[in-house]
Amino acid sequence: MALASSSASVSSPLNRSFASHSAQELKAASVGSRLSLDRQVASLVATNSGQRRSSIKPISAELKRHNSSVPKAVSVVAPTPEVVETEKVEKVVDWEEMAKELEHASPLTIMDRALEEFGNDIAIAFSGAEDVALIEYARLTGRPFRVFSLDTGRLNPETYQFFDTVEKHYGIRIEYMFPDTTEVQALVRTKGLFSFYEDGHQECCRVRKVRPLRRALKGLRAWITGQRKDQSPGTRAEVPVVQVDPVFEGLDGGAGSLVKFNPVANVEGTDVWNFLRAMGVPVNSLHAQGYISIGCEPCTRAVLPGQHEREGRWWWEDAKAKECGLHKGNLKQEETSSSVHTAVKEVDIFNSDNLVTLSRTGIENLARLENRKDSWIVVLYAPLCQYCQAMDASFVDLADKLAGSGVKVGKFRADGDQKAYAQQELQLQSFPTILFFPKHASKPIKYPTEKRDVDSLMSFVKLLK
Repeated sequence: MALASSSASVSSPLNRSFASHSAQELKAASVGSRLSLDRQVASLVATNSGQRRSSIKPISAELKRHNSSVPKAVSVVAPTPEVVETEKVEKVVDWEEMAKELEHASPLTIMDRALEEFGNDIAIAFSGAEDVALIEYARLTGRPFRVFSLDTGRLNPETYQFFDTVEKHYGIRIEYMFPDTTEVQALVRTKGLFSFYEDGHQECCRVRKVRPLRRALKGLRAWITGQRKDQSPGTRAEVPVVQVDPVFEGLDGGAGSLVKFNPVANVEGTDVWNFLRAMGVPVNSLHAQGYISIGCEPCTRAVLPGQHEREGRWWWEDAKAKECGLHKGNLKQEETSSSVHTAVKEVDIFNSDNLVTLSRTGIENLARLENRKDSWIVVLYAPLCQYCQAMDASFVDLADKLAGSGVKVGKFRADGDQKAYAQQELQLQSFPTILFFPKHASKPIKYPTEKRDVDSLMSFVKLLK
């Protein structure tokens, strides 16, 4: 009422000046009061928001003030409740903690959590082997899911047929990744189609598998694999169910930008197969032919009874090199692997009084002779090779049966430093390689089949003796 009265009685210039000055003071006081109230409201909202999201820092934090430089009447706009509520909230997940939480969870639970966390930014890596179980688990969650596969251009015909069957069974389209044509062309023109038998599989796998995988993962934030701890005790024994990928980058780029889920890490292979049979899902027809771990056709073969499933992959190489690079983070430090490798090497195979152990000089002299006193059958071997170990008994039995027959039986250890020589001069491509040196021939004859039972070996000797 006083303010209204004063405004009504203004008549002289002095009164008008006084009234104008008073009005300005009142307006300033009003603005200051309103600003103070806004700050109190904003402070209360920020406090409440902090109680709800203690781990999230608000994006529009209050400006820092310096008493000597910020005037009292500065126009600072405090965050309103609406601004705070619409801030972008970045979710921070402790993946190691999640791994501990899900360590004993079922594959279905882990799969559901993975799809829930990442939605369309995650995909299942499908190789055409028993990891079809992953697709079945994804279907059972009821959530949408994506599947991708690496087509190296060298897969078995049965694997391509299996891809088609899986797509029709689940009503999905597999997202295929192919190697770069120029890189494959350069590799083949430079080194030929089968260079991996001579210099190891890593280069070919890098071109045909690792680089296409890298491109696929750059479009994702997470991926799902069928790794199991019992697949390769030397490289996968410590695979967790959830991990930050130690090798590849995801959509955002940089270390830690890609998460890797391994839902069946703790499941044994027999249990995976029991699950597949129970659910009636399609499987690769190669499994019925003795193939367990399935890769490219030139690098995969059936395993013998009692052999580990990974022995069918890159069988011509040492047991420690059973990763193609897709899961390179599983490989332990070289020093540890070497010490274990050396300890195992001390145990030799093909031990018999009727077997001659040939040195490098001995095998060179034998190969150089054109007229030999006796015929020889010699195995080129590596003690760690599971296929060599599998034929140990039959080759020793062969030596005993041929004792005194005019055919001598020998062995030459062709791994390590001797491998290059054996590849260049003795037709070595994979272990074991069996050579027959006739009496009157300058070149040895290579045993052409993988049937290594004693009867098959004896028939080979009798035909050439």
